[in-house]
Parts: sequence; C-alpha cells; structure tokens
Amino acid sequence: MTKEDCKKVVLDIISEIAPDEDLSNVRGDVRLRDQLDLDSMDFLDIVMELRKKYGINVPEADYMKLSTLDGCAEYLTPKLNTVKA
Repeated sequence: MTKEDCKKVVLDIISEIAPDEDLSNVRGDVRLRDQLDLDSMDFLDIVMELRKKYGINVPEADYMKLSTLDGCAEYLTPKLNTVKA
C-alpha cells in the first residue's frame, strides 16, 4: 500500500464519520481539524475505525502523528502494509 492509498483510507474513514464534509481539497500538510469540522470525538472515531477495519492500534501517545493527512500516511503506511487483507 502506498502513502496515497493510505491517505485514501483515512479520507474514506472521515467520509463515513463526517459525511457532510467536502474532502476534495484536503491538504496533506495542514492539520485535519483546521481544515474540517472535526472534534476530538470524531478523531477518536477515526482511531477506532482503524482498529476495527484494519486491526491497527494507535496508542494515545501517537495521536499527534495523525494530525495531518501526510502524518497519517507516514505513520499508517508501514502498519497497513503488515495487515493481512
């Protein structure tokens, strides 16, 4: 899975959690919460979906690594590549 694939995974999860959000212009280097109307509960929902769908546990200490789309790709790509499809 490439970093672009990983970004799509994250955007797909966000689209399920916040279906009214326009994700077409999300920038990779800007905090997701600064671009989208996401609160802390939405963020926790993203983390929970990663665990439920892909078996990826994100420790609370690593949450800041998921603050941007680029950060999500950097952090999650190696983890998603070890998940059995």
